[in-house]
Amino acid sequence: MTHPSSPSTRRPARRRLVAASLTAVLLVPLAACGSSSETDEASDGGTLHLGMAVANISLNFASSMADGAKQAAAHNTGVKLQVVGPPNTDGPAEQKLFSALGQTATDGIVLENLDPPIFTRPSAQLIDSGVPVIALDTSPTDGSKIETYVGNDNYALGAMLAEQAIERLGDNPTGEIVVGVPNPGTPVLDSRAQGIIDTFAKEAPGVKALGPYQTYSDPAQNYGAWQSLVNAHPDALAYLGVGDADSYDLAKIKQAQKGSYLVAGFDVDAKTLEYVKEGVLFCTLDPEHFLKGYIAMQLLIDNARGTAAPKGWFETPGLVVDASNIDAILTRQQSPEDAYSYYEDQIKELLADPEAQMKPLEDAR
Repeated sequence: MTHPSSPSTRRPARRRLVAASLTAVLLVPLAACGSSSETDEASDGGTLHLGMAVANISLNFASSMADGAKQAAAHNTGVKLQVVGPPNTDGPAEQKLFSALGQTATDGIVLENLDPPIFTRPSAQLIDSGVPVIALDTSPTDGSKIETYVGNDNYALGAMLAEQAIERLGDNPTGEIVVGVPNPGTPVLDSRAQGIIDTFAKEAPGVKALGPYQTYSDPAQNYGAWQSLVNAHPDALAYLGVGDADSYDLAKIKQAQKGSYLVAGFDVDAKTLEYVKEGVLFCTLDPEHFLKGYIAMQLLIDNARGTAAPKGWFETPGLVVDASNIDAILTRQQSPEDAYSYYEDQIKELLADPEAQMKPLEDAR
């Protein structure tokens, strides 16, 4: 099965946008959960004050996006960047940090979140106050007034994971698979799960997909949820998650049980990559968060300096990480600088003509 918009599964190693008052309550999390990157003041109008809000500063998916944004800031003169986010996934906490960030990041903010509806009004208020906002990783809601979104085709990524599993199950497999979603209701994650379920229905009709079940983003909760699911469905052919904790927790369970079933998930946490290297995970799906973070921040910087951000969905690719390319990915993940070296040519290619990457915002999934 192929998808016209599906990212390639193989690439050479090089490839791959009402301000709230600052209360004492908000000042503490901003200091504790944020970081900044600043270059020398620009000679063409002074320093840009930019911000980025992420859903969770402790998990790989968000830290990778932040790393990409920081690299973009470092590669431009006169940029001061502040990154904020709660220590654990907490939509209301992030929303407060995001609204407060508008007081200092007056030239624009990149917003990544896992609870889009609660950011609708705060985003519109910031934009009305003159602070541009670009959405990253999770498409914006109607009413948010955000017009630029940088993110994957998550349905296609889910389909890619399903295809990798089907390939390893042999001809005409029969049985059950279990699908998990850390945060049900988050469009990004729900789209991935639907891609998995639909692809099995089309390409392996003898396999019944169970779920998606809630597996939680907190690693401890995630492990417990998957342990319960494996115990409840011990004869499943595969257990497939769509978040980063899903990957390494499923691998840990399989290794402990010496299971013969297939396990896989998303993202490139260091533990996940080691499990791929060891063969416990047959693959992981990499949404290439560093790449997304870099592109979103560069579009924000260009927008602040007079090149208006393109309107719509800037679709970014994804990558299957398995035994064939794990060594290159391990090298890429050693530092943000290594990640930039890996992506440099692709970043330049994608940013050479941003309009060519754009799709209608309503098509984002």
